[in-house]
Amino acid sequence: MPRIHTAALCQATAETLDRIGDKWTVLVVNVLEEGSLRYNEIHRAIEGISQRMLTLTLKSLERDGLVTRTVYPTIPPRVDYELTELGRNLMVPLRSLHEWAIKHRPAILAARKRFADKERLAGRKSS
Repeated sequence: MPRIHTAALCQATAETLDRIGDKWTVLVVNVLEEGSLRYNEIHRAIEGISQRMLTLTLKSLERDGLVTRTVYPTIPPRVDYELTELGRNLMVPLRSLHEWAIKHRPAILAARKRFADKERLAGRKSS
């Protein structure tokens, strides 16, 4: 039986993929899987992420209920970030996707090479 793709279902999927589909979200969620961390600990753990991008990513994750932000009234203020239950549930499909990516990376790289070779040959024939 064919699956029905209503506009609402497609929108829900698109919104979810938009939230979890970027590399910074995946990396931040992965780092926070180990437990509560402070901002600088997250920043040091993710090579290449700018402070601005980390701040935006954490705010988006908090907005969507995947991360909690706890401010402690100390001097200087201490802020911890932690996955919510919803964020921890996200780790199940992310782990599966990670395993799939590792397993199938050689096949993807081989397909890219075949495609590039085919494109190069087609370019030579049209010259």
